[in-house]
Amino acid sequence: MRVCVWMLTLLLCGCASTSKGPTYEQAAHSNLIALSYTAADVILGQSKGALDADKPILTATLVSIDELTQSSSLGRLISEQVGSRLAQQGVAVIEMKMRGTIFVQKGVGEMLLSRDLREIASSHDAQAVVVGTYAVSPDFVYVTVKLVRSIDNQILGAHNYVLPADSNIKGLLAQSH
Repeated sequence: MRVCVWMLTLLLCGCASTSKGPTYEQAAHSNLIALSYTAADVILGQSKGALDADKPILTATLVSIDELTQSSSLGRLISEQVGSRLAQQGVAVIEMKMRGTIFVQKGVGEMLLSRDLREIASSHDAQAVVVGTYAVSPDFVYVTVKLVRSIDNQILGAHNYVLPADSNIKGLLAQSH
């Protein structure tokens, strides 16, 4: 019986080594959810004392740093993940896609230009807005996420990180609008 278990283990290990997918280490370095959650934790930690627990915040779609009116599935996904993590941490986050007063363009997301920030935040009684950008290079995507107070545009928290421009990330970027 021991020999059978040992042989089965050896066989399974041998099969696992021929996988053509990313290695565990590669996946760990590009774990988008973990990186988005870290960004949320950092900006929340930096803004302690500056936020009113009774007032909500909004999350906007991250946009291309080269074209602030353009985003991608990557920008939309990061904003969703950051908003989810903030809600998990007890922050009141308004889901803008559910609000009838915000225009959400299909395939683009909820982008807030600086001239709209105060007006939109005020109409939702939001004290702050999560905004961000990303820049694409051949090998990396550089991401910036900020928590901005809506009344005066002061940055309450900011976090920068890098994603590898692997096939997964490139696929999310290819779905740009």
